[in-house]
Amino acid sequence: MFLVCMSVNAHAQQANRPITNKIKQVDNYHGTSIEDPYRWLEDDNSEATKNWVREQNKFTQQYMSQIPYRDKIRDRMKELVNYTRYSIPVLAGDYIIFSKNDGLQNQAIYYKKHVKTGETSILIDPNKMSPDGTISVSVVAYSKDKKYLNYLISKSGSDWSEMRIIDISSGIELNDKIEWLKFTGASWWKDGFFYSRYPQPDAGKELTIKSENHAVYYHNIGDEQKNDLLIFEDKENPLRTHSLSISEDGLFAYLSVSKGTDGSDTYFSPINSLNNLNFKPLITGFDHRSRVIDNEGDNILVLTDIDAPNYRLVKIDSKNPQRDRWKDIIPASNNLLESVSAAGGKLFTKYLKDVVNYIYVYDRTGKILKEVAMPTLGSISGLGGEKDSEKIYFQLNSHIAPPTVYEYNIKTDKYQIFFKSKNNDDRMEVISEQVFFKSKDGTKIPMFLIYKKGLKKDGERPVILYGYGGFNISLTPNYDAFTRVIAENDGIYAIVNLRGGGEYGEDWHKAGMKENKQNVFDDFIAAAEFLIKENYTKPEKLGIYGRSNGGLLVGACMTQRPDLFKVAFPTVGVLDMLKFHKFTIGWAWVGEYGSSDKSEDFKYLIKYSPLHNIKKNEYPATLVLTSDHDDRVVPSHSFKFAATLQEKQQGDNPVLIRIETQAGHGAGVSLSKSIETFADMYAYFFYKTNSTIK
Repeated sequence: MFLVCMSVNAHAQQANRPITNKIKQVDNYHGTSIEDPYRWLEDDNSEATKNWVREQNKFTQQYMSQIPYRDKIRDRMKELVNYTRYSIPVLAGDYIIFSKNDGLQNQAIYYKKHVKTGETSILIDPNKMSPDGTISVSVVAYSKDKKYLNYLISKSGSDWSEMRIIDISSGIELNDKIEWLKFTGASWWKDGFFYSRYPQPDAGKELTIKSENHAVYYHNIGDEQKNDLLIFEDKENPLRTHSLSISEDGLFAYLSVSKGTDGSDTYFSPINSLNNLNFKPLITGFDHRSRVIDNEGDNILVLTDIDAPNYRLVKIDSKNPQRDRWKDIIPASNNLLESVSAAGGKLFTKYLKDVVNYIYVYDRTGKILKEVAMPTLGSISGLGGEKDSEKIYFQLNSHIAPPTVYEYNIKTDKYQIFFKSKNNDDRMEVISEQVFFKSKDGTKIPMFLIYKKGLKKDGERPVILYGYGGFNISLTPNYDAFTRVIAENDGIYAIVNLRGGGEYGEDWHKAGMKENKQNVFDDFIAAAEFLIKENYTKPEKLGIYGRSNGGLLVGACMTQRPDLFKVAFPTVGVLDMLKFHKFTIGWAWVGEYGSSDKSEDFKYLIKYSPLHNIKKNEYPATLVLTSDHDDRVVPSHSFKFAATLQEKQQGDNPVLIRIETQAGHGAGVSLSKSIETFADMYAYFFYKTNSTIK
C-alpha cells in the first residue's frame, strides 16, 4: 500500500490529482457485495496512511498557495475575532467563576471574582499548558460547599480527558488526577464525587478503539484513582453509557443509562452511604428523552417528551412512579419547552418558537408568573441556579452581534447587563433575515440569511449554505465573527433549520431519523433551490458546508445533486454509513441512523451513504476537512471519501482534503487553528465561485 507520487499544476489541478493505491476488499452485506478498496486508510497508525496524509496536505497547501487573497482573508479574520468574549458566570460561594478571552488568545482563561471586594484573578489558564494552544479546559462541577471545582483537560481535541480539582479560594490544584474519561461530569457527595470512565485502551488504539464498558466510580479527595470505588457497571451491555448525579438536597442518587444519543433510562436510589445504593426504575424504555430537574422531598420533577413531543414538566412520586400517576406541572404546548431550571423558589423555563427563545417564569406549582421580555430576539443559554439562589445568569445571543451576559435578580424579577462584548467591526451593518420555504413534501422549513444591509438580490451573490439536521440539535441564533467575511464581500451566509434537529420538538427530530433521513437531504436541497429561485444566487455561486452529521449532509447532497452546488465542504463528516458504528463511540448513533448489521436498515443506508454513492461524475469543487485526533468521527471517513472522490471526479473541479494536526472533532480547538482553517475554506470558496474580494 502506497501513494503514487504526484505533481501539482495550479491551472490543471484535476489532471494532476492524487492517485491513491487500491486494494482488493469486498464485503457482503445481506447478500450484496460492497467494495471497500481504500480500507487500508482506516489504520491511522500505519506508515502508509501517515505518508498519504502528508502528501495530501502538501498537495492541498500547494493549491491554496495560488489563491492571491488567502492571507488577506486570514488577516481580516484576526481583526474580526479580536474582541473580548465572556462565558456565563457561576456563583460559587464567595466567588463568581467565569471564562474570558481577550481576543486572540488560543483558549479562554478562567477567572474568579470576589463577590464583595470585586478582586479578580486568574484561576485556570489553559494557554500555559501547551505552547500551541492545543490543550483545552472545561469546568464541569463544583463541590456542595463551593470550596472546590472539577475541570477537564483535553489534549489535541480528543474526547479523552483528565479531571483535575482546584481549591477555589487559594487557587491551589490538588494532587488528584482522574484519567481515561469520556462523556462525564462530576457530582459531589460528602468528601468526594461520582464520575464515569472507560477502561484504559491499549497503546496506539486510543483514537480508534470502540468505546465499551462505561462505568461509574466514586473518588475520595486525596486518594489515588486506583483506589476509587466502582459504583455501577453493566458488562452484559457494554455499549451503554452511564452517569450518576446527586439531588441538590442530597436525598437521591440518579443513575442515567443510555444506549446511544437518543433516549435514556433513569433510576433512583435514596443515598445514605455508598454501600446501600439500591437503584429502582423511575423512567424506562430508552425511547424517550427525560431529565430530572429537581425534587420536593419524595416528589421528583422531570422534564420529558413522554406523551409530549414538545416536552412537559411532570411531578413523579418516587414511591409510586407509574406513568398513570404522574402530575403535570407545566403541560406541553404548541412551542418547544427546551429547558427548566429550579432556582430561588421559582421555575425558569426556556421555550423555542420558530427558532427564537423566550423565557417564562412559573412558581413551583406551575402557575405562570411572567414573561421575561428580551431586548432583542435571539437564543438564550444559562438560567441555572439552586433553591436558595438570589441571582442567576443568562446569555442572549444573535447572528449579528456578540452575546451579552445578564444578571437576573430573582426577588425583583429584573435583570441587568453583567458582561457585554462589542465587536470591532464598523465597516457595515449586517442584518439577519428569517425566511420560510417548502421542502419536497410540502413541509415548511425556516432559514436565516445573514448579509449586509442593502444587498441586491441579483442572482449573483456568493452564498454558503450551512446545515446540520440531526440528533435533536437546534441551530439557534449564534454570533460568528468569521461569517462577516462573507457578508462584507457581498455574499450571504445561510443557516437552514432542517428536520432531524430539535427546532420543533421530537416529531421534527423523528422526521429526519433512520428511514426518514432522506427528508433532511430533501430539505437542504430545497433550501438551495429556494435561494436560486428567489434570485439570491445561482449554482455557480453556491457553496455548502456542514460538520459531523452536517458533513454527512453535505456528502449526501453533493452526490445526489452535484449540479446544484459549485463548492462543497464536508467537514469531520460521517461519510461511511455502513461502518460508522464500528469505531469509537459510533455505535451510539445507531439510534439516529440505524445499522448496516440489520438488513432493513442497510436498504436505506446504502441509498444515501456518501462514500458508496460516488460515481464517475462532475462533482463540485470539494475541500474535505478532518483532523488527525478526531476520535468522535474517525478521520478514515474523510480519507476514504476524498480518495474515492479524487478517483471518480470528472471535469476540472479539484478535490482536496485538509487534515488538521493536533486537533480533534472541533471542541476546544485553538483559535489560531480555527483562523487558519476558515481562511482556507473561505478563500477556496471565493476562488472557485469567481467572486470579488474587497
